[in-house]
Amino acid sequence: MDLEHGYPIPSSEHETEAVIRRSRFRTLLAPAESPEAANAFVQRVRARYPDASHHCWAFVAGPPGDTVRVGMSDDGEPSGTAGRPMLTVLLHSGVGEVVAVCVRWYGGTNLGTGGLQRAYASGVKRTLEDLPVRERIARTRLEVVFDYSHVDGVQRLLDEVDGEIHQEQYGADVRYRVELPEIRRMAFVRAMADLTSGGAEIRRLD
Repeated sequence: MDLEHGYPIPSSEHETEAVIRRSRFRTLLAPAESPEAANAFVQRVRARYPDASHHCWAFVAGPPGDTVRVGMSDDGEPSGTAGRPMLTVLLHSGVGEVVAVCVRWYGGTNLGTGGLQRAYASGVKRTLEDLPVRERIARTRLEVVFDYSHVDGVQRLLDEVDGEIHQEQYGADVRYRVELPEIRRMAFVRAMADLTSGGAEIRRLD
């Protein structure tokens, strides 16, 4: 998967349900662009199903497979039987910015460590199968320094590549901090070189 060009993320909330040896498991997936968004979704699910025995969860708040912003919780289940298997499935799913909450109503029959791990992992796998997704277009931030005479031309170039100016500084030269789709970065760099006859300085910020 070419993460520099984009990756799938959930486009909406999705859920499935299964009954395993009389325990009811409802698994919900939702978008999570940040750990804060993931935790807010967990709290909403807790409030929605206050009578459940457990609200176990895991999230990947970044690109697919990225472990920088992840989280998980067994929420009272034996350690390692819920959050960890859920997170493992998410990390290998190819979907980014996603949170999973598995709500369990205990049915009176113990599933054992292996049974719990399979139940929680399979819930996430099953819900991922029909998860509606959209493409997250990766964007990059650049600092661009150039001569005053090229201001109009640079602004036209940024419009052409769907770029945005986040910061402007006018001194001896013009200094912009801009953001644009990663897939268009090289085209922008080449066009800047043509426009300024190689006189522009471009530095990547992320």
